[in-house]
Amino acid sequence: MLFATLEHILIHISFSTISIVITIYLITLLVRELRGLHDSSEKGMIATFFSITGFLISRWVSSGHFPLSNLYESLIFLSWALYILNTIPKIQNSKNDLSTITTPSTILTQGFATSGLLTEMHQSTILVPALQSQWLMMHVSMMLLSYATLLCGSLLSAALLIIRFRKNFDFFSKKNVLLKTFFFSEIEYFYEKRSVLKSTSFPAFPNYYKYQLTERLDSWSYRVISLGFILLTIGILCGAVWANEAWGSYWNWDPKETWAFITWTIFAIYLHSRTNPNWKGTNSALVASIGFLIIWICYFGINLLGIGLHSYGSFTLPSK
Repeated sequence: MLFATLEHILIHISFSTISIVITIYLITLLVRELRGLHDSSEKGMIATFFSITGFLISRWVSSGHFPLSNLYESLIFLSWALYILNTIPKIQNSKNDLSTITTPSTILTQGFATSGLLTEMHQSTILVPALQSQWLMMHVSMMLLSYATLLCGSLLSAALLIIRFRKNFDFFSKKNVLLKTFFFSEIEYFYEKRSVLKSTSFPAFPNYYKYQLTERLDSWSYRVISLGFILLTIGILCGAVWANEAWGSYWNWDPKETWAFITWTIFAIYLHSRTNPNWKGTNSALVASIGFLIIWICYFGINLLGIGLHSYGSFTLPSK
């Protein structure tokens, strides 16, 4: 009862805080001069992160197993992982442009995870026999960490596409709607303050800053997706071993397994395309952007259907 009350309080604190953060973010999006509000949103995200961390620890202690047994718990963990990945680039540079791109997704995921939309899953339940295994933590945590990493990498690739296909891209224009719409105003701020090249004339390179940013996005998206692909591979292999123990077969072409394989294939194509100089940049970024949608179908879309051997993660838990 004590843990249930604590979890209830922590989740409500998280949702209230992240709701304020979303409001502040929208305000700073429209009025960029309010830098103080932006700092407040950062503190709000930190408070939400610690509340979510407290919830995960409390649920772990009260249930006796790592809280990854249903969609609600996994979504909480996914938002927790997204925040960590969003924070890493800020360690050396508080005005990092890469975090600016991933921050909106982190905020929205935190907001959805802590909302009351998954009320029927809020209470901790006894694990069904198939989930009573040490592989639960290894397999599911690896899969969710890979999803979070691949989502961040795909967002960087999507940002690259938006910038490259933007005609007459006026990077330092304060009236640039694209920058404001996609939360890129911080990127503009970053390059205005940090780039010593701004005061230098480059007549041969009118789009030098655009080129500089896209190359940076291309490089980092490749690094992040490479890490996510490794985690995804480990997660799938762990799942195969667990499936053999639980169901007597390494692979059953369950809907979840099928879409996990499709996700793996998409990002394998992305990494392979990087070996061809002609496919680097825009072409590979397009593949990664498709992967962004595939991940959400694999993780969330299949759970909405509640079918297959992985129906434990659906909205309605199996009765057995």
